[in-house]
Amino acid sequence: MLRIISANLNGIRSAAKKGFFEWMGKQDADMVCVQELKAQATDMTEAFLAPHGYHGYFHYAEKKGYSGVGLYTRHKPERIITGFGVPEFDNEGRYVEVQYPHLAVISVYVPSGSSGEERQQAKFRFMEAFLPHLLQLKASGREIVLCGDVNIAHKEIDIKNWKGNLKNSGFLPEERSWIGELFDQHGYVDVFRRLDPRPEQYTWWSNRGQAYAKNVGWRIDYHLTTAKIAETARATSIYKDEKFSDHAPLSIDYDFPL
Repeated sequence: MLRIISANLNGIRSAAKKGFFEWMGKQDADMVCVQELKAQATDMTEAFLAPHGYHGYFHYAEKKGYSGVGLYTRHKPERIITGFGVPEFDNEGRYVEVQYPHLAVISVYVPSGSSGEERQQAKFRFMEAFLPHLLQLKASGREIVLCGDVNIAHKEIDIKNWKGNLKNSGFLPEERSWIGELFDQHGYVDVFRRLDPRPEQYTWWSNRGQAYAKNVGWRIDYHLTTAKIAETARATSIYKDEKFSDHAPLSIDYDFPL
């Protein structure tokens, strides 16, 4: 079984202090995709670079304390790719990909538009540039598992207060349409939702009020995959017993040989 975990850390140093790496070491995961490192190469200790014998690969933002993604794997890849060829976003450290003969696994952090109109426009530019890349990946002949914080809740079931968020970043019609087209027109699969159709399954909670305690959340962390590997998905879980950041880790097991 191939176990892949996605987790937005909201700061690798902060998550480490809260026990993320101890937890990670007990998960028997083949790969762990992390987002929002908020760290530069000089901040990364050996415990962050290669915990528990994993190979770690990272894409750092140029701006200090911002963005950044990583991917830990037990299986040394044939090829590692950082960035997807768009300088505006590659400078922000949003993409790392590891390739195997029949599989590519990606850790991605889609921009948030919640801080204002300027960042929302950047998010729209990212979405426009990223779609052709997703289609190119699909055409590569490999199965694709793209993990990460997509910063979009797809349907009303994926957000607690959907009526109050119809005009807010992360639940805008254009965003929902973009991710919906990935599923409906371009053959990508929302694997978690295929395995778990229940409502109130969220991966992110605002730090305001009692959002976490009351489970007033959003499901914005995904495994987006090509169809063949999606069919092999057997089990999924959102881990909430400990809180490493404002996101919860999302694990999925695939009956897929590397």
